[in-house]
Amino acid sequence: MKQDLIVILDMGSTSNTVLARGIRDLGVYSEIHPHDITVDELNALKNVKGIVLNGGENRVVDGKEVEVRPEIYDMGIPMISVDYPQSKCKTQLSELPDMETLKKFVFEECGAEANWNMKNFIEDQVELIRQQVGDRKVLLALSGGVDSSVVAAMLIKAIGQQLVCVHVNHGLMRKNESESVVKVFRDELHANLIYVDASERFLGKLENVADPEQKRKIIGGEFIRVFEEEARKLEGIDFLGQGTIYPDIIESGTKTAKMVKSHHNVGGLPEDLKFELVEPLKQLFKDEVRACGVELGLPHDMVYRQPFPGPGLGVRCLGAITRDRLEAVRESDAILREEFARAGLDKKVWQYFTVVPDFKSVGMKNNARVFEYMVIIRAINTIDAMTASVEKVDWDVLEKITQRILAEVGNVNRVCYDMSPKPPATIEFE
Repeated sequence: MKQDLIVILDMGSTSNTVLARGIRDLGVYSEIHPHDITVDELNALKNVKGIVLNGGENRVVDGKEVEVRPEIYDMGIPMISVDYPQSKCKTQLSELPDMETLKKFVFEECGAEANWNMKNFIEDQVELIRQQVGDRKVLLALSGGVDSSVVAAMLIKAIGQQLVCVHVNHGLMRKNESESVVKVFRDELHANLIYVDASERFLGKLENVADPEQKRKIIGGEFIRVFEEEARKLEGIDFLGQGTIYPDIIESGTKTAKMVKSHHNVGGLPEDLKFELVEPLKQLFKDEVRACGVELGLPHDMVYRQPFPGPGLGVRCLGAITRDRLEAVRESDAILREEFARAGLDKKVWQYFTVVPDFKSVGMKNNARVFEYMVIIRAINTIDAMTASVEKVDWDVLEKITQRILAEVGNVNRVCYDMSPKPPATIEFE
């Protein structure tokens, strides 16, 4: 490891990410791990300079207070307890430490160096990938989104032609998305890319499925099945590369926190998965993933591409997916992206998209009553995807988008703008 490490043990706090980012802002790498981590697991992390026991409102699970393993205290690693009454720790605080206290612990008590940067992170991850993979091959789901693109670049740097990229068109992509992925990665970057058109297969599995969690699990499970089928056509595929990032893990639930929603690369994986996972970005926040991509030399427009969920438009066509509503989501999303680009908002707004609910509203067309769908526009700004604020879009821009959607998208008679921040809402609707 090139970097010193401060380990945060999750003792039921909802502020783990705030603390981790605070330590990283000091220039020291920090990772969050479960409270019941073993001594062997801690030793395997390398260069652990200090441990923070981060307690909070979720400290009691099933009627019992969560505890660290007693042998952790005998490792000789400096420890600080935050809102966790444990007398064996050197320092007691009843709330998150202020920055001065944090700096004193990290630099004076732990003796850590401020050597956390993307160059060192990438070098560490490349080394870990090579140790994990050896001379075997990795199969990577390459959607063309930010996370999978950065993972692809990282894996290419680490293992080169041992990486096999697979792009699956599940029929839930944005307009012209698959064509763009093939053009960029196969034609321009010369990646070892396999293209699979599984649109009908996925849409068939999702027919009449309305529950969002069930949709996510079906899509995630079917993805793995497709990869297994592709892997059987190849030799030596033992690993599955994934663009899992830290907010995915948090929202999918921890041992002390309830699930917000499962992610296709966390909660949606089947129990009989035949691949070992390679997840070099799983401790990074979204802004750090982008910084990693820049350091790896990826094009700016790829690194700052709009985030897109793994289940794609499947979680933006709300409820049971129908082809007419799916097409309405796809076409309205394309209009939104075009108009935001014209207004310069594509460089200002972190994420923007449309959704179509599974109910109709009354309207008037050609002097007759009609019942058609509505399109909801969502545009938000965030740093780490854990909280988000609503973008205040100019009225003229919204009016232009509305006019185009109503004129160009079939089966739609109403356009709405979502004003809900995260929390209490989430970024996606499902």
